[in-house]
Amino acid sequence: MQYYYGDRMIHRVLDEAEFWKQQEAEHTVVIREIVPNLEPEFVCQLEQFMLAFQKTKGKVVRYIETVIRAGCHICPGLEQEILQLIDFALRESKQFVMFLNHMLAESEAVRCNLTAQVVINHIRRESEYFIGIAQTILCAK
Repeated sequence: MQYYYGDRMIHRVLDEAEFWKQQEAEHTVVIREIVPNLEPEFVCQLEQFMLAFQKTKGKVVRYIETVIRAGCHICPGLEQEILQLIDFALRESKQFVMFLNHMLAESEAVRCNLTAQVVINHIRRESEYFIGIAQTILCAK
């Protein structure tokens, strides 16, 4: 966790989003590695999620840099843009959780791999953690 945000929750949620989007991108690789016989449609979706997470993280990093340069003053327009990005990141994570649940239920390769099931459930809980943080901050605004 970085500490440039002080008491401002908008700063913290950017920090969390940067961290969790990186984690989610890495998690798509972990799943593909621990389930080498994963069905092609799930591999393709994981690759698409990885690219999406990387793109979202890039946007988050640009806003972090803007906030740092702005110092203590964040204009209302910038704050609104950030909240919209966090809402997008939240929805993206929810889609990933739904995908993981679908993969757990439908993938024969995952059903036959107990380790993969444990890891995927852990990954799902981590994304749900970010969802909780983002929802809390969005509700407070």
